[in-house]
Amino acid sequence: MTVPLTLRVLRPDDSTVFASWQTDALFAAHAGWRLTSSPTDGEQWWRESIVAPDPLLLRLAAVEGEELVGYVDLYGSGPDERELGYLIGPSSGWGRGRATSAARAAVAYGFERLGLSRLWAEAVVANRASVRVLEKVGLVPMGRGEAEPFLGRQSHYERFEIMRSDWHDIL
Repeated sequence: MTVPLTLRVLRPDDSTVFASWQTDALFAAHAGWRLTSSPTDGEQWWRESIVAPDPLLLRLAAVEGEELVGYVDLYGSGPDERELGYLIGPSSGWGRGRATSAARAAVAYGFERLGLSRLWAEAVVANRASVRVLEKVGLVPMGRGEAEPFLGRQSHYERFEIMRSDWHDIL
């Protein structure tokens, strides 16, 4: 039986889990994070960013039961729109639908809890898994973004968006 993924407020002790992901070479390469040899290397930075977050960033923990499996971001200051982001870690947890579940929960949170009318996101085209997540949760391509390398290959961002009215149609 699969435990459903839910979102919750970040807690200072989540910093230990996030910092541990920095020791996963595959995860760090995909996420653009600095690879570290010790899981405690980034713990202080994570703790500080949880306790005193960027005022424009709403970051929520993605959990399955009590297991922290990722986070979602809703970034921006506008009353009507935010940028969506998501990250699942470590890499051993990929391929289980967690990113799609987390992104879907973040879209619902943005529209239902924050009352947003639009969410947008960017994904590097060479990262097909991330592009596919956005498509699965109803975001549609809106145009080409800036050049961005991914795992040593040249690529570019693709911009996506979803409007609340369209989201209601796909529920």
